[in-house]
Amino acid sequence: MSSHEYVLDPARWPDMPPAHRAFLEHAIPALRADERLVGVAAGGSFINRSLDEHSDLDLVVVSRPDVAADVLGDGPDLARRLAPMLAAFPGDHVGEPRLLICLYGPPLLHVDFKFVSTDELAHRVEDPDVLWDRHGEVRAVLVRTKAVYPPPRFQWIEDRFWAWMHYTAVKIARGELFEAIDALGFVRGRVLGPLALAEAGAQPNGVRRVEQNAPARVASLRATVAGHDRTGCWSALRETIALYAELRDRLAPPALRRGAEAERAVRDFLSGPSP
Repeated sequence: MSSHEYVLDPARWPDMPPAHRAFLEHAIPALRADERLVGVAAGGSFINRSLDEHSDLDLVVVSRPDVAADVLGDGPDLARRLAPMLAAFPGDHVGEPRLLICLYGPPLLHVDFKFVSTDELAHRVEDPDVLWDRHGEVRAVLVRTKAVYPPPRFQWIEDRFWAWMHYTAVKIARGELFEAIDALGFVRGRVLGPLALAEAGAQPNGVRRVEQNAPARVASLRATVAGHDRTGCWSALRETIALYAELRDRLAPPALRRGAEAERAVRDFLSGPSP
């Protein structure tokens, strides 16, 4: 190890299941052997010390900017060398092509790798724990830049919400209940969950850990979950609207341009008899 190289002592890792620890103990030396890489960091449950047998490992693999594209292209091969791999695919379905989602096992272990350059590391949503840093570059980037998790975009939500509610209503009326249930789930994950978490001062990441971080809103969120019946879907739709309106009134900035005409029209539509 060079005088500038840093490796986090495994004794300082948080408590974690044996499978997670065994994977890291093998993976870090293997990744250190790749001269293109300058560091590895861990995010997610690792940094909030909540790793359990159901947790993923979220690893950030950092390379020099001049080789970052090559490393990203070689990501599946790099990941395959670390443990017996059952499946791997990129995170294009969540809009993140630098993400590689892997399932190892047995025992089954889900590991997410995010391949970034030192330049890209400056733009992040959380501050990971550095597991290994070849020359100090990774820690230097983390010190001189700030993690920013995107806050809820109130205007983006308001501009779409009432159209989403009308869309859901007509699907219920037509009897397309699975489509309506899917639409309600989408709104819960993109609107209600993030707003409830933001209200509680937590990271507004969908509905992740909302039961733990926003317990005061769990009952209201539960009421937005519909079963496959029209009565339940109509009820969930109305509860979705009520919760959104309450959270919007509590949290939205004064500059929000409310879609008052759209809101009134949709509420009038829903005030009639449910088909």
